[in-house]
Amino acid sequence: MNQLDVVTLFPEWFDWFRTQRHVANAMRDGLDMRCMNPREHTPLSGGQVDDTPFGGGAGMVLRVDVMDAALREFYGTDPVDLKLERRVIALTPGGRVLDDAYVDELAAEPAITLLCGRYEGFDERIVQRFASDTLSVGRYVLSGGELAAMTVADAVIRKLPGALGHADSAVEESFSAALGGNPEYPHYTRPAQYRGWDVPDVLLSGHHEEIRNWRRARSVERGDGGPT
Repeated sequence: MNQLDVVTLFPEWFDWFRTQRHVANAMRDGLDMRCMNPREHTPLSGGQVDDTPFGGGAGMVLRVDVMDAALREFYGTDPVDLKLERRVIALTPGGRVLDDAYVDELAAEPAITLLCGRYEGFDERIVQRFASDTLSVGRYVLSGGELAAMTVADAVIRKLPGALGHADSAVEESFSAALGGNPEYPHYTRPAQYRGWDVPDVLLSGHHEEIRNWRRARSVERGDGGPT
Protein backbone atom coordinates (compact mmCIF):
# COMPACT_ATOMS: atom_id res chain seq x y z
CA MET A 1 0.00 0.00 0.00
CA ASN A 2 1.22 3.46 -0.89
CA GLN A 3 -1.60 5.67 0.36
CA LEU A 4 -4.18 5.47 3.14
CA ASP A 5 -6.77 8.24 3.43
CA VAL A 6 -9.28 8.74 6.23
CA VAL A 7 -12.38 10.88 5.72
CA THR A 8 -13.32 12.07 9.20
CA LEU A 9 -14.87 14.98 11.05
CA PHE A 10 -12.08 14.62 13.63
CA PRO A 11 -8.75 14.46 11.77
CA GLU A 12 -6.87 15.58 14.89
CA TRP A 13 -7.56 12.17 16.44
CA PHE A 14 -5.06 10.68 14.01
CA ASP A 15 -2.17 12.92 15.08
CA TRP A 16 -1.45 10.51 17.95
CA PHE A 17 -1.89 7.48 15.68
CA ARG A 18 0.79 8.71 13.30
CA THR A 19 3.31 8.81 16.16
CA GLN A 20 3.08 5.07 16.82
CA ARG A 21 6.34 3.36 15.91
CA HIS A 22 5.05 0.95 13.25
CA VAL A 23 2.98 3.73 11.65
CA ALA A 24 5.94 6.09 11.69
CA ASN A 25 8.12 3.32 10.21
CA ALA A 26 5.65 2.77 7.37
CA MET A 27 5.40 6.49 6.67
CA ARG A 28 9.18 6.78 6.67
CA ASP A 29 9.25 4.00 4.08
CA GLY A 30 6.80 5.79 1.81
CA LEU A 31 3.26 5.32 3.14
CA ASP A 32 1.24 8.50 2.57
CA MET A 33 -1.42 8.75 5.30
CA ARG A 34 -3.83 11.66 4.92
CA CYS A 35 -6.98 12.87 6.66
CA MET A 36 -9.76 14.91 5.08
CA ASN A 37 -12.52 16.68 6.99
CA PRO A 38 -15.82 16.91 5.06
CA ARG A 39 -16.77 19.94 7.11
CA GLU A 40 -14.06 21.92 5.33
CA HIS A 41 -15.65 21.19 1.96
CA THR A 42 -19.37 21.29 2.71
CA PRO A 43 -21.49 23.44 0.37
CA LEU A 44 -23.86 24.18 3.26
CA SER A 45 -23.70 27.18 5.54
CA GLY A 46 -22.26 27.01 9.03
CA GLY A 47 -20.18 23.93 8.25
CA GLN A 48 -23.27 21.70 8.26
CA VAL A 49 -22.62 18.07 7.31
CA ASP A 50 -25.68 16.20 8.59
CA ASP A 51 -29.46 16.36 8.72
CA THR A 52 -32.48 14.66 10.26
CA PRO A 53 -33.49 11.33 8.68
CA PHE A 54 -36.49 11.07 6.37
CA GLY A 55 -39.23 9.04 8.03
CA GLY A 56 -38.38 10.35 11.47
CA GLY A 57 -36.30 8.90 14.24
CA ALA A 58 -33.59 10.00 16.61
CA GLY A 59 -30.15 11.18 15.58
CA MET A 60 -28.61 12.82 12.57
CA VAL A 61 -27.35 11.38 9.27
CA LEU A 62 -24.33 12.44 7.20
CA ARG A 63 -25.61 14.00 3.98
CA VAL A 64 -24.84 12.57 0.54
CA ASP A 65 -24.38 16.01 -1.06
CA VAL A 66 -21.77 16.94 1.56
CA MET A 67 -19.80 13.74 1.02
CA ASP A 68 -20.09 14.19 -2.74
CA ALA A 69 -18.67 17.71 -2.56
CA ALA A 70 -15.90 16.75 -0.13
CA LEU A 71 -14.67 13.74 -2.09
CA ARG A 72 -14.96 15.58 -5.40
CA GLU A 73 -12.85 18.50 -4.17
CA PHE A 74 -10.27 16.33 -2.40
CA TYR A 75 -9.72 13.87 -5.24
CA GLY A 76 -10.65 16.00 -8.23
CA THR A 77 -13.02 13.38 -9.65
CA ASP A 78 -16.65 12.30 -9.45
CA PRO A 79 -16.93 10.16 -6.28
CA VAL A 80 -18.97 7.64 -8.28
CA ASP A 81 -15.83 6.99 -10.33
CA LEU A 82 -13.41 7.17 -7.40
CA LYS A 83 -14.01 3.55 -6.43
CA LEU A 84 -12.72 2.54 -9.87
CA GLU A 85 -9.36 4.09 -8.93
CA ARG A 86 -8.99 2.99 -5.30
CA ARG A 87 -10.70 0.94 -2.59
CA VAL A 88 -13.26 3.20 -0.88
CA ILE A 89 -14.54 1.63 2.33
CA ALA A 90 -17.55 2.77 4.35
CA LEU A 91 -17.08 1.90 8.02
CA THR A 92 -20.47 0.74 9.21
CA PRO A 93 -21.70 -1.79 11.84
CA GLY A 94 -23.48 -3.86 9.19
CA GLY A 95 -20.45 -4.17 6.89
CA ARG A 96 -18.22 -7.12 6.12
CA VAL A 97 -16.56 -8.12 9.37
CA LEU A 98 -12.83 -7.44 9.51
CA ASP A 99 -10.64 -10.52 9.66
CA ASP A 100 -7.07 -11.39 8.72
CA ALA A 101 -8.02 -12.27 5.13
CA TYR A 102 -9.71 -8.89 4.69
CA VAL A 103 -6.65 -7.16 6.15
CA ASP A 104 -4.41 -9.00 3.66
CA GLU A 105 -6.65 -7.81 0.82
CA LEU A 106 -6.37 -4.21 1.94
CA ALA A 107 -2.63 -4.36 2.55
CA ALA A 108 -2.19 -5.49 -1.07
CA GLU A 109 -4.11 -2.49 -2.42
CA PRO A 110 -2.08 0.49 -3.67
CA ALA A 111 -4.51 2.99 -2.10
CA ILE A 112 -7.58 2.89 0.15
CA THR A 113 -9.97 5.46 1.57
CA LEU A 114 -11.80 4.90 4.85
CA LEU A 115 -15.09 6.78 5.29
CA CYS A 116 -15.87 7.40 8.96
CA GLY A 117 -19.52 7.60 9.92
CA ARG A 118 -20.88 9.74 12.74
CA TYR A 119 -24.19 10.23 14.50
CA GLU A 120 -26.65 7.72 12.98
CA GLY A 121 -24.26 6.96 10.12
CA PHE A 122 -24.34 7.62 6.40
CA ASP A 123 -27.11 8.50 4.01
CA GLU A 124 -27.36 5.10 2.33
CA ARG A 125 -26.60 6.64 -1.07
CA ILE A 126 -23.06 7.33 0.15
CA VAL A 127 -22.58 3.62 0.77
CA GLN A 128 -24.33 2.52 -2.41
CA ARG A 129 -22.81 5.04 -4.84
CA PHE A 130 -19.42 6.06 -3.46
CA ALA A 131 -18.12 3.02 -1.56
CA SER A 132 -16.62 -0.09 -3.12
CA ASP A 133 -16.74 -1.96 0.20
CA THR A 134 -18.30 -1.89 3.64
CA LEU A 135 -16.41 -2.86 6.78
CA SER A 136 -17.29 -3.55 10.40
CA VAL A 137 -14.82 -4.16 13.21
CA GLY A 138 -17.49 -6.13 15.09
CA ARG A 139 -21.17 -6.52 15.69
CA TYR A 140 -21.49 -3.60 18.06
CA VAL A 141 -21.93 0.15 17.68
CA LEU A 142 -19.33 2.88 18.22
CA SER A 143 -20.05 6.60 18.39
CA GLY A 144 -18.19 7.10 15.11
CA GLY A 145 -15.91 5.46 12.62
CA GLU A 146 -12.65 6.95 13.88
CA LEU A 147 -11.73 4.16 16.29
CA ALA A 148 -12.74 1.62 13.66
CA ALA A 149 -10.55 3.42 11.11
CA MET A 150 -7.59 3.27 13.49
CA THR A 151 -8.21 -0.44 14.01
CA VAL A 152 -8.25 -1.07 10.27
CA ALA A 153 -5.22 1.13 9.66
CA ASP A 154 -3.27 -0.51 12.48
CA ALA A 155 -4.02 -4.02 11.24
CA VAL A 156 -3.14 -3.13 7.65
CA ILE A 157 -0.01 -1.09 8.35
CA ARG A 158 1.59 -3.79 10.48
CA LYS A 159 1.42 -6.03 7.40
CA LEU A 160 3.54 -3.62 5.36
CA PRO A 161 7.22 -4.45 4.85
CA GLY A 162 9.43 -2.80 7.46
CA ALA A 163 6.60 -1.50 9.64
CA LEU A 164 7.37 -3.85 12.54
CA GLY A 165 11.10 -3.67 12.11
CA HIS A 166 11.59 -7.44 11.70
CA ALA A 167 10.52 -9.24 8.54
CA ASP A 168 9.14 -12.24 10.45
CA SER A 169 7.19 -10.32 13.10
CA ALA A 170 3.87 -10.47 11.26
CA VAL A 171 4.23 -13.99 9.82
CA GLU A 172 3.10 -16.23 12.70
CA GLU A 173 0.40 -14.02 14.17
CA SER A 174 -3.08 -14.95 15.31
CA PHE A 175 -5.35 -15.98 12.41
CA SER A 176 -2.50 -15.82 9.88
CA ALA A 177 -2.17 -18.32 7.04
CA ALA A 178 1.06 -19.57 8.64
CA LEU A 179 -1.00 -20.77 11.60
CA GLY A 180 -3.85 -22.10 9.52
CA GLY A 181 -6.14 -19.29 10.65
CA ASN A 182 -5.82 -20.27 14.31
CA PRO A 183 -4.96 -18.00 17.25
CA GLU A 184 -1.30 -17.61 18.09
CA TYR A 185 0.35 -20.07 20.50
CA PRO A 186 1.21 -19.00 24.10
CA HIS A 187 4.45 -17.18 24.86
CA TYR A 188 6.67 -17.25 27.94
CA THR A 189 9.73 -15.33 29.10
CA ARG A 190 11.94 -15.05 32.21
CA PRO A 191 11.78 -16.13 34.95
CA ALA A 192 11.37 -19.79 33.97
CA GLN A 193 9.92 -20.52 37.42
CA TYR A 194 7.68 -18.14 39.33
CA ARG A 195 5.42 -18.94 42.28
CA GLY A 196 5.42 -22.56 41.20
CA TRP A 197 4.29 -21.69 37.66
CA ASP A 198 6.80 -23.28 35.30
CA VAL A 199 7.52 -22.60 31.67
CA PRO A 200 6.89 -25.77 29.58
CA ASP A 201 10.07 -27.86 29.41
CA VAL A 202 9.99 -28.06 25.62
CA LEU A 203 10.57 -24.30 25.32
CA LEU A 204 13.75 -24.64 27.38
CA SER A 205 15.01 -27.67 25.47
CA GLY A 206 16.70 -25.93 22.56
CA HIS A 207 15.15 -28.44 20.13
CA HIS A 208 13.74 -26.15 17.46
CA GLU A 209 11.63 -28.75 15.68
CA GLU A 210 10.02 -29.89 18.93
CA ILE A 211 9.36 -26.29 19.88
CA ARG A 212 7.80 -25.64 16.46
CA ASN A 213 5.56 -28.70 16.77
CA TRP A 214 4.52 -27.73 20.31
CA ARG A 215 3.62 -24.22 19.23
CA ARG A 216 1.58 -25.40 16.25
CA ALA A 217 -0.27 -27.91 18.46
CA ARG A 218 -1.14 -25.21 21.02
CA SER A 219 -2.30 -22.93 18.21
CA VAL A 220 -4.62 -25.63 16.88
CA GLU A 221 -5.97 -26.25 20.40
CA ARG A 222 -6.81 -22.60 20.76
CA GLY A 223 -8.53 -22.61 17.40
CA ASP A 224 -10.61 -25.60 18.46
CA GLY A 225 -11.51 -23.95 21.75
CA GLY A 226 -9.47 -26.55 23.60
CA PRO A 227 -7.07 -26.17 26.54
CA THR A 228 -4.30 -23.58 26.34
